Amino acid sequence: MTTNAQTTNDPTIIRRALIIEGDTIPNVILEEVRTYAYHKFKNKHQAIRYTRLVHNVRRALPYARMCAKEIISINAGLDTLTSEREREKYLKVKEKELFAKFEQPLRHLTISQGRILIKLIDRETGNTSYELIKSLKGRFSAFVWQGVARLFGSNLKSEYDSIGKDIEIENIVLLIDEGRI
Repeated sequence: MTTNAQTTNDPTIIRRALIIEGDTIPNVILEEVRTYAYHKFKNKHQAIRYTRLVHNVRRALPYARMCAKEIISINAGLDTLTSEREREKYLKVKEKELFAKFEQPLRHLTISQGRILIKLIDRETGNTSYELIKSLKGRFSAFVWQGVARLFGSNLKSEYDSIGKDIEIENIVLLIDEGRI
C-alpha cells in the first residue's frame, strides 16, 4: 500500500486487526529478523578453519542449488512420459547433458568441498545424494557411486543436520543468502 492510501479514510481499504474485549488491535505480520553472534575464536587455528569452511560452502552452494533445480526439471520431464523405455531414453539424454555441463567444474572441487556439496544437496532437495541416484538410476548405480564416494572418505547417505553437527554450515548459508558474506 502506498502512504497516500493509508492516510485516507476510504472504507474499501482492508486492514488486519484483532478485536479483543471490544478493543481493536492492529495485527501486522513482520518479517523474520535474524541475529548472529560475533565470532570470537579461541585461537588462530579456529579462525583459519572457519574461513576455510566459509570458502568451501561458497564454492559448493551454487552447485547444490543448481542440482535442486535440475532434479525438479527432471522429475517434471519424467512425469510427462508414460513408458519405461521413454523414461530410460530421457534419463540417458539428461545424464549426458549434466555430465557435459558439470563434470569439469565438479572435478575441480576439493574432497572437503565435495563432502559439503553432498550435505548441501540434501539440504536443498530434501533427499540424500544416494536416494537421488537410486530413484533416478537404480540401486546398483547408487551402490557403485556410494563405493566411489567411500574410496574418498565421503558418504552419499550423509544427511544434513541444520540444528546439530551442521549448524555452522547452516549459519554460513544463511549469511550468504542475506548478503553478509
